[in-house]
Amino acid sequence: MTGGPRLILASASPRRLALLAQIGIEPDSVIAPDVDETPRAAETPRRYALRVACDKALAVAAPGAFVLAADTVVALGRRVLPKTEDAAAARACLELLSGRAHVVFTAIALRTPEGALRTRETATRVSFKRLSAQEIARYCAGEDWRGKAGGYAIQGAAARFVRRINGSYSAVVGLGLAETADLLEGAGWRA
Repeated sequence: MTGGPRLILASASPRRLALLAQIGIEPDSVIAPDVDETPRAAETPRRYALRVACDKALAVAAPGAFVLAADTVVALGRRVLPKTEDAAAARACLELLSGRAHVVFTAIALRTPEGALRTRETATRVSFKRLSAQEIARYCAGEDWRGKAGGYAIQGAAARFVRRINGSYSAVVGLGLAETADLLEGAGWRA
């Protein structure tokens, strides 16, 4: 507790909760927002991530509280790769990412107790090694890909695919920690 306004995490992601715990932030409650995450026509991946993060922050009814939300998007050029729900989709994403660099956009939105909306964005470039059909099959035989943007979780077995990363590792996992801490502090929330 902060002694002041409550902090609500608007997320269904256990990774975001764990990331916040890494920097000593424990939300007062966690509420999974119900928002439409369908990309709009001609929407860039960066704008898409920002729109969805804002929609999540605004969807949670918590008067007088800080509401923190985020969205992470894996983009190959202007193409938003899906959050994979089956092994075939994960395989298709990994085949696209194999031997290439892609950008992971993470947007953070904070609704203040007064109703103001503050945002931060990160863009992290991730380069994958060329993946063999066997590596992709082994990865897809597990469950690490399930529900993950672009079909992979960098903090899991897919770490072996990453040749280089330029940007925020925690943002690729799902929440830029430096940006989140700065956003909360700048808005007046104190742990």
